[in-house]
Amino acid sequence: MSTTPRHPLAEAVARLHSILDEAAQTAAWSLDQTTTADLLGDLARAQSRFAELQARVLSHAETVAVHERSAAPSVAVWLANATTATKRDAVRQTRFAAALSRYDELRRALAAGDLNLEQAQVVARALDELPDDLEAGVRREAEVELVRLALVHDAKALRILGRRILDVVAPEVGEAWEAEKLAEEEREAYRTASFRMRDQGDGRTRGSFTIPTLAAEMLQKVLIAYGSPHRDDRAATDEPTPSRSRWGRAFVELVERLDPRALPRSGGVNAAVVVTMTTATLGGALASATLDTGSRVSAGTARRLACTAGVLPAVLGGPSEILDLGRSRRFFSPPQRVAMILRDGCCTAVGCDAPPGMCDSHHEDLWSHDGRSDLGRGRLLCGHHHRRAHDPAYETRVVERNQVEFHRRT
Repeated sequence: MSTTPRHPLAEAVARLHSILDEAAQTAAWSLDQTTTADLLGDLARAQSRFAELQARVLSHAETVAVHERSAAPSVAVWLANATTATKRDAVRQTRFAAALSRYDELRRALAAGDLNLEQAQVVARALDELPDDLEAGVRREAEVELVRLALVHDAKALRILGRRILDVVAPEVGEAWEAEKLAEEEREAYRTASFRMRDQGDGRTRGSFTIPTLAAEMLQKVLIAYGSPHRDDRAATDEPTPSRSRWGRAFVELVERLDPRALPRSGGVNAAVVVTMTTATLGGALASATLDTGSRVSAGTARRLACTAGVLPAVLGGPSEILDLGRSRRFFSPPQRVAMILRDGCCTAVGCDAPPGMCDSHHEDLWSHDGRSDLGRGRLLCGHHHRRAHDPAYETRVVERNQVEFHRRT
């Protein structure tokens, strides 16, 4: 009974499995220092060579439509199902395989083990990002040069070198291309900038952000200054401080030291957190204090914050401010604005929770109709609802909890 001979690649991989089975049964304890170092280098080269083989076969999988075996929509999906890889990783593998099939010099270097998989991925990405209308000869020179650079530079350095490769192989087009690319990236970075925070309910807030690199570099410089070991008493101890913890404390100090007088004003009030406390708390009592956001802080923190530029203490039972100004002033005063923040907490329109910093101070009685700038006749409204309050197409009605309902006139 004859059997169909296996493909040479399948036969080679079968022999590899046989050898690895033998290696799996061999203990490593008897390896000396020199042999261990040499073996790790050889294993790294073997990983690179195996990665090239895998990418080459994966690229061929597209040609023979291997995904049609199980009616998968793509090779990436088939690979994820067949190898229990995540779809994200499977897509990454198939994309790299496609890129490697376009760059012969890069593929040969990976197959020889001259560079590792991470380096090869960076080089492929750099080549893919070159201008579409670049001459084939110039693109080939860029590939050869990047492979040469990979022999002495790691993936991190290659990312930087890859962005400047045209300055080396085609300086006449490299400068203009880089300028155009940088401008496009900066526009996109600004457009997609984001910032998120989520209160965990245990005195901590977790956040994440995506900002342009320039802004990140500026922030990093400031945090390095605040987080310098020379400014941290704990740096003198024997226990090393994790860098992320040091940076976290530096960020806290940065925020607490922001001077609201140098920041944009919101509704006539500087961007300051308002801490409400009693005179007893200020004097040393244990009672907690309340922020204008509704969060509670300890008495010790409240007293410390009362001395901070970025915090405005509202002390109950202390010297009073004149909060009714009648017709003597067109706009609400900063103390009136603070009082509204403490009283209203957010936009007073029913169903709206826009924070005070996003709200205007609205006159219940129009100033143009002899209205008065009195606290009792003012309220917080966000920009959207403030415009509706002055829109004759809507009428308003104050309901329970000092909230405002809007109804479109018929």
